[in-house]
Amino acid sequence: MVVFVSVDMSKVVGELAQLPLEESVKLVVRKFIAPDFDRVFEVVNRVLCVAPHPDDCEFGVGGTIASLSRKGKRVYMVIATDGSLGTSDPAIAPQRLAEVRRQEQEEAASVLGVEKVMWLGYRDGYMPYDKEARTKLITLIRLLKPELVFAPDAWLPYEAHLDHRNTGLVTAEAVLFASLPHYTEENLITGLEPWHVSYIAFYYTSRPNTFYDITDTIEVKLEALKAHKSQVSSNWGYWEALLRYLAILYGKKIGVKYAEAFKLLPTSLLHAIPFTEIV
Repeated sequence: MVVFVSVDMSKVVGELAQLPLEESVKLVVRKFIAPDFDRVFEVVNRVLCVAPHPDDCEFGVGGTIASLSRKGKRVYMVIATDGSLGTSDPAIAPQRLAEVRRQEQEEAASVLGVEKVMWLGYRDGYMPYDKEARTKLITLIRLLKPELVFAPDAWLPYEAHLDHRNTGLVTAEAVLFASLPHYTEENLITGLEPWHVSYIAFYYTSRPNTFYDITDTIEVKLEALKAHKSQVSSNWGYWEALLRYLAILYGKKIGVKYAEAFKLLPTSLLHAIPFTEIV
């Protein structure tokens, strides 16, 4: 349910009727549904980044995570799969690669200032879209109590990787349902209370509506990515150039040197709201 702040609705309707659709939607969201929308990264205290694989948080959110951590926010990571298929070398056994990537992820998270890395335990390439995965994430959300959750955008056009699609979908559903006490009722038995996540920010998105300045932390982002040696060491020049290029393009949107981009949504817009796409 969308909960509006207390306002004179007759005055609001009159004001909205004078505006184009997109402007009126943005006004509704920022003024009446989520007044702190443009200050989300300032007001949150606990943040969770959910990644399909080791390295996805670094690629998509690394500069933002480093910045938030520097500002005293408590940042956590949940990695959905073990990354065991992330190689073109047939000589590397998947089990061994999974061990390597776990170590790399822990090192990278430390560089970014992440408080803790948790693993859902699924095999790379087989992230499910099911009740078990959703329950695991709901439980972690209730345990960690994040106000903001990062996830890959499951609605990215042409996204062919099921791990990304399923991780994004399951995370969005977990964010929506974590506040409902009868969802995952076993949590009530163990004393884990429902938790309302205020916002979700989709990374790897083609519809960004929020840009975060990472000018002061892009070098930290790149340093963290270097920890994922199994993924980037053979062609680091390419990855560094690509990430700087994207960060420059996003930075132009807000007049800074480097930025990261997100589709930021109040949790209340994740269900049955026809204008969410244009927020």
